Amino acid sequence: MLRCAVLVFAIVLAGCAPPRATMQFVPQGAQAGQIESIYVGTTRELDPAMESNLGIGRSQLMRYGRVDVSVPPVREPGTIPLPRPRRDLDPATQFLTAGRTLYGDAAEFRSALSREIARKQGEAIIFVHGFNNNAVESTYRMAQFGHDLDMPGALVHYAWPSRANALGYVYDRDSAIFSSSGLEQLIRNVESAGARRITLVAHSMGSLIAMEAMARLSLRGDRQVLDRIAGVVLMSPDIDVDVFKGQAATIGKLPEPFLIFTSKKDKALALSARITGQTNRVGNLPDPTPLAGLKVTLIDTTAFSVGGGHFNAANSPALLAILGNIDGVDEALASDGRGRTGVITGAMLTVQNTTQIIMSPVLP
Repeated sequence: MLRCAVLVFAIVLAGCAPPRATMQFVPQGAQAGQIESIYVGTTRELDPAMESNLGIGRSQLMRYGRVDVSVPPVREPGTIPLPRPRRDLDPATQFLTAGRTLYGDAAEFRSALSREIARKQGEAIIFVHGFNNNAVESTYRMAQFGHDLDMPGALVHYAWPSRANALGYVYDRDSAIFSSSGLEQLIRNVESAGARRITLVAHSMGSLIAMEAMARLSLRGDRQVLDRIAGVVLMSPDIDVDVFKGQAATIGKLPEPFLIFTSKKDKALALSARITGQTNRVGNLPDPTPLAGLKVTLIDTTAFSVGGGHFNAANSPALLAILGNIDGVDEALASDGRGRTGVITGAMLTVQNTTQIIMSPVLP
């Protein structure tokens, strides 16, 4: 039965997955799109078969770099159009790489990042990708966020060693456990580079890494760094409910706001729950009761589900607007008991400090 569930899980994810991204550069002489500079920390091994590109192996050594992503002017918000095989590269319609820098060590990385953080008034956003991602597509996703949300901070991406294969779920789960120390190290470097406010954004299995990294900081008694995290956004978190509650207890006072985007139509999480012998994961909870007592806000995006429903927050222009103003969500809820955010409306339920907003599109 378990083997059948794993196979179904792989088939569903493979069926809804986009084409794999590869690092292709803006052609010489072509006009690049808008450049989003993504600062990267990674625990992926280098792949010798792909020059200096990142592979799937796990590395105890953190590597640092920057990727300048060319975002095409012709596309819909939330989309990441990629080059087609055997077609000409077109910066006007495709995500491409405009440049790449590899830093020699953490000090060189911090020096470069500090200038960007100073330019962004002390703000930084760290993105942790999810299951079944290669390093290029998750970097492009960070660039898409930065562009579509007009994010105010320096953009930082933690590229952990996913196998980038629908059949690699167990490998990725082990990699997630392996990777929390790397994210902790990256958060420390971002804080040392001058970040006064860090927003931590994680998707799917990356949410497990984000929670564990914050728990590690708390266990070390490093509130100075932990308190720099001024907001957390978990999108479709693939985390066991009891594990999440234990991590939250270890962290102590959670960053505010703390938003969890969920969907009852998330097919990937439904199958993940089945594989682990559970009813739900944190990302597809039908109501806030299991998390009662935690000061978090669940944003139910079921009404916006498309495809497998596993990345609603990144694919919907309406939900992107919420992500772009996470500080305003708590303010809006405090001032309006109906849960009106100015973009979408929703029914609101609160159970012992835990709030759930069931979002619905605004009617014309």
